[in-house]
Amino acid sequence: MKHWRFSKPSLFICKRGYKSFIDVPGPKSLQVVGTLYKYLPLIGEYAFNELHHNGMKKYTNYGPLVREEIVPGVNLLWIFDPNDIEMMFRCEGKYPQRRSHLALEKFRLDRPNVYNSGGLLPTNGPEWYRLRKNFQRGLSGPVAVKRFLSGSDNIISEWIERIESIKTKPNVNYLPELSRLFLELTGLTSLDIRLNSFSNEELNKNSRSSKLIKSALLTNSCILKLDNGPQLWKKFNTPMYKNLKNAQLYMEDVAIDLLNLKMSLFKDTDINRNLTLLEQYLSCSELDFKDVIGMVCDFLLAGVDTATYTSSFLLYHVAKAPNVQMCLYQEACKLLPNKNSIVTEEVLNDALYAKATIKELFRLRPISVGIGRVLDENAIFSNYEVPEGTVVVSQNQISCRLENYFPNANEFKPERWLKSHPLYQKKHPYLVLPFGHGPRSCIAKHVAEQNILILLLKVVRNFKLEWNGSVLDSKSLLINAPNGPILLNIQSR
Repeated sequence: MKHWRFSKPSLFICKRGYKSFIDVPGPKSLQVVGTLYKYLPLIGEYAFNELHHNGMKKYTNYGPLVREEIVPGVNLLWIFDPNDIEMMFRCEGKYPQRRSHLALEKFRLDRPNVYNSGGLLPTNGPEWYRLRKNFQRGLSGPVAVKRFLSGSDNIISEWIERIESIKTKPNVNYLPELSRLFLELTGLTSLDIRLNSFSNEELNKNSRSSKLIKSALLTNSCILKLDNGPQLWKKFNTPMYKNLKNAQLYMEDVAIDLLNLKMSLFKDTDINRNLTLLEQYLSCSELDFKDVIGMVCDFLLAGVDTATYTSSFLLYHVAKAPNVQMCLYQEACKLLPNKNSIVTEEVLNDALYAKATIKELFRLRPISVGIGRVLDENAIFSNYEVPEGTVVVSQNQISCRLENYFPNANEFKPERWLKSHPLYQKKHPYLVLPFGHGPRSCIAKHVAEQNILILLLKVVRNFKLEWNGSVLDSKSLLINAPNGPILLNIQSR
């Protein structure tokens, strides 16, 4: 169990020349309730499910550095300046710490017969490093994840066939369809198994696939409120914690069943062949079965919704931008001569406009509003000295929509990322960080980017998209989710 070192600004003595942390502007905190009163429904100024709007209000009212005490005794520092974001990462220490997924950690630590730790998402310190060091093998770079390319191409091709069969139905919401796609891709990556999420049996609402998708959504919907609320769940089985617990129990049962199946098959495999990612984990002497259970559950929790929501926003922006879609189609036709052409390494390397489109998507619609760290040492942010132990959260989503960093910031323009284009300008490297940064960045970021790129190429090669819904905004479920259905008019090319 980690031990938090929360900052005490009233006892912190500032060095000469720098301002005191206690003087950082921000919303007024009240005794006992902190700033929770500002998040009350109907009467509050902020909302837990609108972190990007909260952030813009705080930036407008208080500037690029904002101190807040949502939970009494826990000082949060919201940062908007990319130089401050860089400073945060430079002061994260050997074992970068986060304060998130606290209820998930409790659930797992309460079940020592199943888990050794809280897993990669909430765990800090040397135990986090042990897990990260061993689980990042096979996922550590763009070259390593090429092993998944062929399998991902096959699954996405099957999904394209399904979309072809349903695209003429009225008012199809493509969000659930994307969830099934990325559940299937996650199963391939983490379990080396097909979950058959597109089959008629699995399309049933009571199927394994449907329940896994629902469990991931329910867990992600609870985490932010459980982290930042009054945390009564630490002593009582509150309704929201019970929902998280039930969702995790289902994911856990599925993970154990599938892992037991894979382990029985693994004993009979040829040890001289290349091992799958899961087989690498199972054969690692520094990991045991309980470690792997936690990792598979983390994959199912983080891998499905993040890629689903990101791809939803991608299709939205592409459908809303005919000129962008035409450029993508022309590139896709050049790289994929036929509608059923296979996406290869060479295709991915040459998909420059598609990569720029995804980069622009990550600028406008990052996976989360920003990245959080607990400072490992005292640090200077915008001329304020901030004590170690402070929880610092970057606000990249807000910063990336500011005109001083990106001209015409609210417009979707992939060309701004093409070095050969007049719109290209060199950007601060700490502005667009969709998967985090440094040793605690998303462990599966390269495979996620690869899958989204394959999907984009195959969709625009096969279909013409038109948006058929209202303006789409984000809602904060810890990660950014669409606030409405994904309604598209889809025509075959």
